[in-house]
Amino acid sequence: MKTYGYVRVSSSDQNEDRQLLAMQELKISPENIFVDKQSGKDFLRPEYQKLIKKLKRGDLLYILSIDRLGRNYEEIQNQWRILTKERGIDIAVIDMPLLDTRLHKDLMGTFIADLVLQILSFVAQSERESIRKRQAEGIAAAQARGVRFGRPTKELPEDFGELIRKWERKQISTCEVLISCGLSRSTFYTKLNEYKLLKNAKCPKK
Repeated sequence: MKTYGYVRVSSSDQNEDRQLLAMQELKISPENIFVDKQSGKDFLRPEYQKLIKKLKRGDLLYILSIDRLGRNYEEIQNQWRILTKERGIDIAVIDMPLLDTRLHKDLMGTFIADLVLQILSFVAQSERESIRKRQAEGIAAAQARGVRFGRPTKELPEDFGELIRKWERKQISTCEVLISCGLSRSTFYTKLNEYKLLKNAKCPKK
């Protein structure tokens, strides 16, 4: 029987040190600790997949909290089932001692553990959705105040119009225009369309 630890952090949840410290206090070998760092927009977990392949029946897996297993209620429940039922391993949730499958082998113990798991999975999803809602509200409020997000708009050179006229007359190449403006090809064509629309708006055809 081997003991493993799983750590997951994301751009909005940087508590890697706390999770690693908890694993170290449990004397888990560093080579048996798997760490995933995911972006905010996906749930790719290559280290978790490596861990799954290593786990054998009777092994023990430590996680700090159940939300390390998934982003929502369904994912958490599904991963718990795969690990405990299909893989036949034990799971110990450090922040919730009640969720330790080694302690609940009888029918009543299993029922209580499953009930606690369902409640905490629901709470984890609700909290995540609440955070997302507050973020969206914060962004909307900031935009209403005139705060702009994303990369700053690329300033065009003062002679952009002259460069366009030369380019249209084939006096200069596309490459020369891109270099002069400091733009990528796709951004150049976007700016070109904006320039033409603005020009037509100022000088409508009769």
